[in-house]
Formats: sequence, structure tokens, C-alpha cells
Amino acid sequence: MKLISYEHGTSEIPLLGETIPRNLLNTVKKFPDKEALIVKHQHYRATYETFYNQVCQVAKALMAHGAGLRTYTALWSPNRYEWVLVQYATAMIGSILVTINPGYKTKDLTYALNQSDADILIASEGFRNTSYVEIINKVKPDLQKDIQIFILENDWDQFLKEGNRISDATLAGQTEKLQFDQPINIQYTSGTTSLPKGVVLTHHNILNNGYFIGQRLGYHENHRVCIPVPFYHCFGMVLGNLACTTHGSCMVIPYEYFDAGQVLKTVEEEKCTSLYGVPTMFIAELDEMKNNTYNLSSLSTGIMAGAPCPIEVMKKVQKHMHMEKITVCYGMTETSPVSTQTMTDDPLDKRVSTVGKVHPHVEIKIIDPQTNNIVPRGEEGEICTRGYSVMMGYYNDDFETDNVIDKGRWMHTGDLGCMDEEGYVAVTGRIKDMILRGGENISPREIEEYLLQHDEVMDAQVIGIPSEKYGEEPMAWIKTKPGSTLNDQTLTEFCKGEIATYKIPKCWKFVDEFPMTVTGKIRKVEMREIAAKELGLNTPINTKTA
Repeated sequence: MKLISYEHGTSEIPLLGETIPRNLLNTVKKFPDKEALIVKHQHYRATYETFYNQVCQVAKALMAHGAGLRTYTALWSPNRYEWVLVQYATAMIGSILVTINPGYKTKDLTYALNQSDADILIASEGFRNTSYVEIINKVKPDLQKDIQIFILENDWDQFLKEGNRISDATLAGQTEKLQFDQPINIQYTSGTTSLPKGVVLTHHNILNNGYFIGQRLGYHENHRVCIPVPFYHCFGMVLGNLACTTHGSCMVIPYEYFDAGQVLKTVEEEKCTSLYGVPTMFIAELDEMKNNTYNLSSLSTGIMAGAPCPIEVMKKVQKHMHMEKITVCYGMTETSPVSTQTMTDDPLDKRVSTVGKVHPHVEIKIIDPQTNNIVPRGEEGEICTRGYSVMMGYYNDDFETDNVIDKGRWMHTGDLGCMDEEGYVAVTGRIKDMILRGGENISPREIEEYLLQHDEVMDAQVIGIPSEKYGEEPMAWIKTKPGSTLNDQTLTEFCKGEIATYKIPKCWKFVDEFPMTVTGKIRKVEMREIAAKELGLNTPINTKTA
């Protein structure tokens, strides 16, 4: 009888039964003089002792303005040191941190502040060419509550001074009241097919996830982690910040948003040992290295996550960026987020073709989406996860919560994957992204991986477009390397005889960039919308769920 696609992450290391501030204090006591946070573009540096004292001051300032248990503090800003202080300060007093996407505009901000019941909004003046102050002034009349608003560049110093009205003893008393199962964070999903949903996460969820991510990476007090991914998302604040502070490692922030040159310069200057990013970030960094020389010899490990990792890109990162021990993580915001991760010493083929094995204290199963039965090893199905990491639910949305978490507390991810005999999981696509051409199921990932083997292809993304004859057909968006002369015909010829005829893209689009979220995830929903409009296709774009 074949093994079923189920694994349980057994571990001799117990879960952390404590709150985020309690864990941070333990780290501070162990490593008071070690650097905790470096933010290059703000010329900010702090040891763990200094960082902790500043977090306490922000926590007292929040309390002075009424924040505490059952209150909601929204934070709208690109990556900067104040963001990290607010993250830990809200956890210190039990105010639920509502992380706001830096790319939000008027409608998005209004929705998030109202849906989350935000009491306080801390925001920067703006992001790139967007004025947050102007947007905030526009949305004020549409807010359901009279929210206290603090702009970092204008109000921060006075905001901190207000904290002097709260004693250290009062703050300590507030922190002691906290329980690790209490909610501490609301993160909004991308909302690519519907309104964003607020994922409610607890101390227990994100503290333990960050801790075990750091464990798998082998973090300790001498690790220096370059974090160019945004804080508002789990990648930045959990895989980044919490993985560091649970191990006494240093958080190194290169810039307020991703810039390949700034990242590589920061790695060199700060001698970072670990680097994070989504595949598109690593592709940009590899491209930047062709034009400029950087000393990346301090690097050894890191994380590539957030999107499928092309095999060729992974190999180049390991070889040219000295990241032989780079790991791949898989998960989603609703699972805090990581459910599987490769090991730093996994065989090369496992580290470039899978997302690793199940995390400690987590369960994974792969099911037939039609029957919900667990499939045998090696067969494709929907990835489901269960354990401490599964969210409490979507904020004020029981209906959507029940749609994804079943009665057995299994989180249905919507991702397709398979599990091999050793328990390694490979993600093969999204149920919604699967292309159905005349009864044939086509995995976009399979076509993308083949196209990336072409010497002139920098990146490739494949989507399904409507077809009167077949229902759907594949279309490829191609980002070429400088000096490329590729066209539709040459790529079609490249595919002939190598991949099945029905998998060869019917249409090709050459682009400089792909539509992306702030976190660097490719927005295939938007790609399908653009393609339908440009090609004059009136047939509804694929929104199937199975």
C-alpha cells in the first residue's frame, strides 16, 4: 500500500509558551550589547538594550493615548526603524497591530481602517510619489471612528514625550496581564479576487513561527540578517524581525523599499550573513551584479519565498551570492506564515525543486479537492495545514473563515502540490491558476520552468486566457535579458518538440516588469485582466476554484 501524503513535524524542541514581550526581554538579558537593529537609510543603530528601552517608551506613549487590550493600532509606513519599534510596543501592551500595505490608496485605506476598527493610525508622510497625508485627509470623513492620527515625520517626538506620563511600573503591570493566545496582529490578504480579509494572528502564532524559522536557519547572536522585504507582510515582520529577536540576531534594513543596489551594498558594508527576498528580488540582484562588483562573501544562508522559486535562479544565487545554505519557505499569511522549509544542508535537488519538509509542531496533508481524501505520495492535490500556526480566523468574517478552515481545523490553502516518499513538498501551482485547455490540466509552473532555460529569458510568467474553442489556452509574459532579440516565433520554435504542443503558449507578451504586489508577488489576476483587454477577449477570465 502506498504511503499517504501526510506528515507531522515532530520535534524535541517545545513550543514557546510566552508572549512576544516576554521573549524579547529574555533575549535582551542574554545579549544586551549585541546590535539588534540597523536601518541604513535612517542612519539608525541600536543594541538590544537600547532597542528594548525605545520599545518601552513607544509602548508607554501608546498607553498615554489609550492603547491597550482590545484596542487596534494601525501602522502605515514603508520600512523604517519606527515600524519595528511600534511592532514590539503594541505587543508589549496587547494592542492589536493592524499592518497597512504601503501601496494602499484612498479606497483601500478607508476599508482597512473601518474593517479593523482601528483606534490609532501611525503613518509616514508618504511612500515614493504617494502622499499619505493627502490620502488620510481625504478619507477622514468616511471613517466610522474618530481615529487618533500621528505622522512620523511631524508628530513622533511629541508622541514619545507623552509616554513620560506612564510609569515603568504601569507598563510592566500591563505586560504581565497578557496571555500568549491573545490576538496581537491583523494582516490583510492581497485581495486579488475579492475585498482583502483581515487575518487575525496571536502571540503564539507568530512568535513560534519566527522562532522555528530561525532554528532551521541556525540563527544565533552573531547572525546579521538583511531584510529588504516589507514589514507589513509576514515575510518582513515574522521571518525577518521575529526570527531575529528570538535568537539575538541583528535585523539589518537596507532601504525603505526594495532597491537591488542598496541591498547588495548593505550586505557588503554590514557583513550580513543572511539575505531574504522573493525570486524577482534575487533576479534583480543577480542582474545588478553584472554591472557592479560587491563583496558578498559574508553571506551563507537566507530565505527565498513568497512565490515559486525558479530552479535556475536558485542555482545562480547559491553559486554567485555565496548562499550555499539558502532555504526555501512555503506558507501563507493565514498560517503565520511558514508551514514548510528546506534545511540548510538538504541535497541540492531538494533545495531547488521542493519547499522542504513540514515545520516543527505543524501537520501537512495533500488532498483531492473534489473528495477531500488524502492522496497517495507523489500525486497532486490541495495542500492543507494544521497546528499552532493556523490563524484565529478572518476579522469579523466568520463566513470566509469557515470557507478555508474546516471542522478539523485544517487550513485549505488553495495551493496545489505533491509530497514525495521522504516527505518533501513541491508546490505545483494555485488551484485558481491551473489552466484547463480542452479538458487538459496545464500547470503554468511547468511551462515557466522550461522557458527559463532559454539563455535570453530573464523571467517568465504563464497565465490562462479565454478561448472559445478550448475554454482556455496558455499565454506567456516574458521579461528578456538586455540585448535580446527574442520574439513570438523564436520562442514558439524553442518550445516545439520539447514540451507538449497543447502546452505551447498561444500568445506572447514581452514586458519590462510584471504587475506585482508590494511584497513582490506576481499578480496573475491583473495579468489576465490586462491580456483580456488587450486581446479583445470578452469571455470571463478564469476564476475557477477547483
